[in-house]
Amino acid sequence: MWLTACGQKEGSGLERVQRAGVLRWGADAQGGEPYAMEDPEHPGKYRGFEVELADALGRELGVRAEFVQNDWSSLIPTLERGGSFDVAMNGMEITPARAGRVLFTRPYYLFHLRLMARRTDSALTGLESLRGRRVGTLSNSQAWELLLRSGAQAIPYEGVQEPYIDLEQGRLDAVLMDDIIAQRYGMPRPGLRVVGDVAEGYYAIAVRPGEDDLRQALDDALGRIARSGELREIFRRWNVDNAAEQRMVDWSQEQTRELLSQTSTTARLDWNQVLLFLQSSLLTLLVSVGAMVLAIPLGMMLALGRLYGPKWMGTLTTAYVELLRGTPVLLQLYVLYYGLASVLRLGPLSAAILGLGLNYAAYEAEVYRAGMLAVPKGQMEAALALGMTTRLALRRVVIPQAFRVALPGVTNDFIALLKDSSLVSVISVVELTKRMTITAVDVRSWLLPGALCAVLYLAMSYPLSRLARTLEAKLERA
Repeated sequence: MWLTACGQKEGSGLERVQRAGVLRWGADAQGGEPYAMEDPEHPGKYRGFEVELADALGRELGVRAEFVQNDWSSLIPTLERGGSFDVAMNGMEITPARAGRVLFTRPYYLFHLRLMARRTDSALTGLESLRGRRVGTLSNSQAWELLLRSGAQAIPYEGVQEPYIDLEQGRLDAVLMDDIIAQRYGMPRPGLRVVGDVAEGYYAIAVRPGEDDLRQALDDALGRIARSGELREIFRRWNVDNAAEQRMVDWSQEQTRELLSQTSTTARLDWNQVLLFLQSSLLTLLVSVGAMVLAIPLGMMLALGRLYGPKWMGTLTTAYVELLRGTPVLLQLYVLYYGLASVLRLGPLSAAILGLGLNYAAYEAEVYRAGMLAVPKGQMEAALALGMTTRLALRRVVIPQAFRVALPGVTNDFIALLKDSSLVSVISVVELTKRMTITAVDVRSWLLPGALCAVLYLAMSYPLSRLARTLEAKLERA
């Protein structure tokens, strides 16, 4: 009977919402003001113009609205999968690709895509001047698709403030974002200027396919809120209202049908995208090898300083190891790339290699320290008794034996580093995992891109495992 009841409410989104007494809406608080953000005065609560809109919609449906945190780039896939939330509403732009995947309500906000550049760069005059330039934006957004068509080098970001930081620091040539975002995070920066608004678009609520009744109920609720003046009053409270928003009040069903009719055909995982995967794999390998080349000698120096250096050096090396191992590598990348931008101006690739290298040096130091401690103390004493200096004894007696003991750990660390390189996407490096997420949204499938990504990671890590076993066997025979 329980299974039957579940089957009865499968096709009715409105019935499910009313039965639960709550409208769960997915959004990402990382988008910040003025959409949806945590309320510092009331921990655990959220505020923003979309929070107020969700509350108004819940009231119109006779239920309570509940915010559900979800990464912005995966809101649509999560909605399609079902179970986490009922609708997605977080500056969700109506694009042809999305309109072919989910249902959209009538739009509730009209926005413009605003192009910004540095004040010192007068060569940027519009979309036509972006060809070949590095332009930051949110991946899989309307701006992202526009940049790809314009021939620009689109650089994906997770947040809305970071692109303007990179533009100000000279890491980007321009930023193309919604005017709401540009007004809050770009225009207050004195070193930046507005080039112009190059396109317009609409925010709407995304609903799971097949739940037309819920979409229609939200359409009706939005219409009532707009006609009563409450919608624009919400906009005014958050300083996002303008004369163009009157179009949302006068919006008709015919306009909705016309807007949503511009669907696109499903993209396919073709050879061009496979080539992009291969390029991203090479970038992943470059970051991993570069970071390991830095981590190995630095880790060795840290281990030697801790075991054989003066007391003050041992204290410093211990502090370094505990600090780098005890804090998330993601946090370290943010601090290195954004936090120290005013004193240490690094490019995305160099920051990725340096950040991962410094982090993994702490792990390597412990691997080498364990290897050196595994060498019997008598061998060091014998070497010193033969007249060797400490440095010579380490180089000829201790370190060669310690390396054989440490080799499996070093191999494991490199394989782990290969996978941890996916974290550098937060500083705008499009490595293999980031390429997979972008492609998965484009082709509307996570299975094939995910399988291809896994195969490429395996192709990079498995030969290393085989090489390590070969070296271990040779060292054992020696």
